[in-house]
Amino acid sequence: MSGSSRRGLLLPTLATLVAFATLLALGSWQLERLSWKNDLIAQVEARAGQPPQPVLPASQWPSVTREVDEYQPVRATGTFDHAKETLIYTVLSDPKGPLKGPGFQVLTPLMLPDGSAILVNRGFVPEDRRAPETRRDGQIQGPVTVTGLLRMPEEASWFVPANDPAHNAWFRRDPAEIAAADADASANPGGLPQGGETRLSFPNRHLEYALTWYGLAVTLAGVYVAFVISRRRGLL
Repeated sequence: MSGSSRRGLLLPTLATLVAFATLLALGSWQLERLSWKNDLIAQVEARAGQPPQPVLPASQWPSVTREVDEYQPVRATGTFDHAKETLIYTVLSDPKGPLKGPGFQVLTPLMLPDGSAILVNRGFVPEDRRAPETRRDGQIQGPVTVTGLLRMPEEASWFVPANDPAHNAWFRRDPAEIAAADADASANPGGLPQGGETRLSFPNRHLEYALTWYGLAVTLAGVYVAFVISRRRGLL
């Protein structure tokens, strides 16, 4: 093969190497995601079915961790402060109740007897029931006992808009501002908020995705080899 023909293969070779490395990296990333997802599923299955435990006193909250405590059933008694509820935008696509689509998670502070407070995700309301006056029956007054799953603050994500407190626009539980516990499926008066919408099953197709990326890498290698062979035969 002449020097000019070798130079003619240089650019396709470099492009193929970059694409091949990228495909392998994507496949390996999906395998890492598979390990993470399997750990999450095992964590949820091990904890969610346990008997609810009393919420720890505020002095012990710093010891609560995602690795040990998330999805642990908990129970707390207090009084809701409905005037300070926060609405977090969501799209409920796989509901357990009758309502779905765009709407809001209703997060309401539960004031505890010792003066501390926890934020309770009371459930889902559709967009047209955003205003509290449209669901007055669900604005429970007086002492109430709440049972639910302990949740840790949501981490920032490229795929979720930043919260905009100035315009009361919320898209995730901000780690700097909110510590949350999701309410269980116990019915609220009037049916809203629709509780029990905490996701306990998670799609797990990461192995399929990994095999797809690796398969594309193998296909790319085969195409490149066929390309080189055809070029060499054309020069004979």
